[in-house]
Amino acid sequence: MRNVYLLQGINLIRVGKREPVLYGNTSWPDARLQLQHWLELHWPGVSLVDCTTTSEQEAVEFLHRMADDPHAVGGLINPGAWTHTSLAMRDAAAGVGSPLVEVHLSHTYARESFRKSSLVASECVGTVSGFGWLGYTLGFQALLAYQPA
Repeated sequence: MRNVYLLQGINLIRVGKREPVLYGNTSWPDARLQLQHWLELHWPGVSLVDCTTTSEQEAVEFLHRMADDPHAVGGLINPGAWTHTSLAMRDAAAGVGSPLVEVHLSHTYARESFRKSSLVASECVGTVSGFGWLGYTLGFQALLAYQPA
């Protein structure tokens, strides 16, 4: 069995309740069911391994597990606010060894100036930003199509 990873960081557990104008009304449990269904249709034989956490240590350890998983085919990472502040998250992403796609529900580059800088972007093959939960599906499509140069 091959594994695709999904890490969601700080405050994303509150999506669906927190700032619905920016993040929408769909909760993570509902979005996860939709993503799981999409993966089953478009990426059979791949299992979703996911972590949504408010603990930076847990998030880093999750990326370490991905790095150590010989069946990992890639992953999506939405570190939330850690995107802009966490060297630990950047360094953990650098050590993964399989492709990562950075995703954000909101259009981070159209928001506050501090959100226009991502510490993890340099460790990802691309970024999807501003499409809500659809961005996660787009991120998985990018992983499916990704061929290293």
